Amino acid sequence: MVIWLIGLSSSGKTTLGRYICDLWKKNVPNTVLVDGDEIRSVFKHDKGSAPYTIEGRRKNADRICNLCAWLDKQDINVVCCILSLFEESRQWNRNNYSKYYEVYISVSMENLINRDNKNLYGPALRGETKDVVGVDIPFNAPENPDYVFDNNTNGADLRMVAVDILRKSTAI
Repeated sequence: MVIWLIGLSSSGKTTLGRYICDLWKKNVPNTVLVDGDEIRSVFKHDKGSAPYTIEGRRKNADRICNLCAWLDKQDINVVCCILSLFEESRQWNRNNYSKYYEVYISVSMENLINRDNKNLYGPALRGETKDVVGVDIPFNAPENPDYVFDNNTNGADLRMVAVDILRKSTAI
């Protein structure tokens, strides 16, 4: 099974994903976390500007979709944290994974800018950098996620959200 967490940078994908993975592993040890930023680094697709263009992002997304399919075929459960820009990738996931559960983490742009732990939004809004999703690359929320988590309030109990996602996805 693949639980696919979608959201803009600083929305909380990786933090929530780690909670989900840790909880799931307690019951099902063959569970891994796949993080989009980490996969970029593994494949050396994180230097310069080319990886962050639409084409570079598509290449990374295709790699991650295929990596998750490979793990899923080996009965390894996956929690994947990714921007997931491309609706066709999400449709591919639904058609190619044994079980797919899509989670959208919704956060307002104002809150993302305030959180901005990677310092992406400020420079992009000042025109100092480009190819930032949500600023000069459009982000379309998923059309039919299985679960929507509004992460606009600080202090949300992510452990409880993780438990809810695992229950509703029937992973546990």
